[in-house]
Amino acid sequence: MEEKTPKVLGILGGLGPMATVYFYELLTMHTKAERDQDHIDVIINSRATTPDRTAYILGESDENPFDIMADDARRLVTFGADVLAIPCNTAHYFYDRLNETIPVPILNMVEETVLRAKAGGCRKVGILATAGTVKARTYQRVCDALGVACEVPDEKHQKLVMDVIYGDIKTGRPADMEKFLAAAHDLRAKGCGRFILGCTELSLVKRAERLGPEYIDSMEVLAENAIRAFGKTPIGFETE
Repeated sequence: MEEKTPKVLGILGGLGPMATVYFYELLTMHTKAERDQDHIDVIINSRATTPDRTAYILGESDENPFDIMADDARRLVTFGADVLAIPCNTAHYFYDRLNETIPVPILNMVEETVLRAKAGGCRKVGILATAGTVKARTYQRVCDALGVACEVPDEKHQKLVMDVIYGDIKTGRPADMEKFLAAAHDLRAKGCGRFILGCTELSLVKRAERLGPEYIDSMEVLAENAIRAFGKTPIGFETE
C-alpha cells in the first residue's frame, strides 16, 4: 500500500528558543511556494524551561529533560502532528527513547547530517557541538555506523566551542569568531576537510557569519529533509 504523505509537522522546540525560530524560518524560506497554502502545516511546541540537556548528560544536573520532552511530544501528536522534528542536536541523546514512546516518526537530524557528509565524499569530518553531544558520542556513534571518519576538538578547544554556544549565542551576543575558528583549526589540523555544525546555536553562527560550504549545518539538513518528507520541493540550499 502506498505510504501517505504526512500533513502536519510537529516541532519539539525551545531547546533553545532562537534555534526553534530559525528552524521555522528555514522551513518557510526554503519551501517552493507560490501561495500560503503551499507551505507545510506546522505545530510548534517551544518549552524554553526544559532542563538543560548538556548539564544532565555531563552529570552536572539531576534534572532529567526526557519526561518533559516526551510529554510535549505526545501533546504534539494529540494536536495532529504526523511527523516530529527536534531542532536540537544535544536532545538527540534521547532520540531512541522518544522514538519508542511516540507513535509517529521523528526525523533524525544527526543521522541525516552524517549521511550528507558521506554523500559529499568527505573523508574525515570534524564535529563542532556541545560537550554533552561530544561526551555522549552522539555523532561519533553514527559516523562509526555509517563508515565516516570523524574527530572532535581536544579539551581546550571544546571549551572554546562551549563558550561560543553558552557564553555568546544563548545569551544573545554575537559569536566570538576567534574562539570558533580556533576550534575549527584544531579539527583541520587533525585532517578534517569539512565540519558538522552539530549544535543548532552554531547554525546561527553560520547564518550570521556567512560560513562557507565546508561547514555542514545540521539545522539546514533537518529543514531540507522535513520539506522533502512532506512532499514539498526545497529551494535555495547549498546542496542544489
